[in-house]
Amino acid sequence: MKFGVVVFPGSNCDRDMIHVLQNVMQQEVKILWHKDHSLQGLTTDDCIILPGGFSYGDYLRCGAIARFSPIMHQVIEHANQGGLVWGICNGFQILCESGLLPGALLRNENQKFICKNVYLTATHNESAITRNILQDEVLKIPIAHADGRYYADENTLKNLKRNGQILFQYCNADGDVLPEANPNGTLLNIAGICNESRNVFGMMPHPERAAEADLNNTDGKKLFESLLEVAIS
Repeated sequence: MKFGVVVFPGSNCDRDMIHVLQNVMQQEVKILWHKDHSLQGLTTDDCIILPGGFSYGDYLRCGAIARFSPIMHQVIEHANQGGLVWGICNGFQILCESGLLPGALLRNENQKFICKNVYLTATHNESAITRNILQDEVLKIPIAHADGRYYADENTLKNLKRNGQILFQYCNADGDVLPEANPNGTLLNIAGICNESRNVFGMMPHPERAAEADLNNTDGKKLFESLLEVAIS
């Protein structure tokens, strides 16, 4: 499996992601500029990552302008053909704006930017990025966003639950999904979801910021390890 990391004007986590993929996970990475019209030879066996940041300055809505970047035509086609696409923070927002994932990311309930470590639990291990996560395992991964409050209508939420599309929920250190463990007011404590086909993933927390022993946290590395097992299996 090879990786493509899309860089938009205002991306600020692209280098972090490239570093983790290349130097920590020892994978081949291609940098995809937002004006590109090609995935540089990447196929549906490969994974496209939309990193965090503030694409186009977060004007209009977060991700609303990036959704129309030329490269997104290729990303959408890649996803529709079954290729893996993973959006983190601003990347999650872009995926929702592009229609690859349902719902929207709204302003945090406290109307403030939040940057801190949070606890997550995976609802199941039947996706490419959760397959290595044990049942009831608690992950500590940082968030850094002002618009991370996931919202969807009642019918969409029912579908997400029924189809197993909720991947991560905010929890406390003991793994309990409680209102007080919710950092931003997101519905159902949702921290990450996938599409119905489970090849497009979006999450607000930053696993690339928790993937090295030098940072005293390798919980996020488990998501990358899970993803790479897909290429082996």
